Amino acid sequence: MDEILERLQAVLREVFGDDEIVVTEATTADQIDGWDSLMHVNLIIAVEKRFGVKFAAAEIAALKSEGENLGNFCQLLSRKLAAKR
Repeated sequence: MDEILERLQAVLREVFGDDEIVVTEATTADQIDGWDSLMHVNLIIAVEKRFGVKFAAAEIAALKSEGENLGNFCQLLSRKLAAKR
């Protein structure tokens, strides 16, 4: 599993309080129990803290859009991390 996806999985487990969450790049928000709009905000905040990045409002909204998955989220995180260097 990709390092970013592994770290993202750890954040998901923490935010959702479920150590059994296992994700792939194809995982969508609909496949995670309890991933509603409030938990989406909590997740974004946790990811920003853990990875040391900031998301624009449009990026946050797009992450929950139809057809989005954790692979897309990982790509966005990768770009943000690369821009920090």
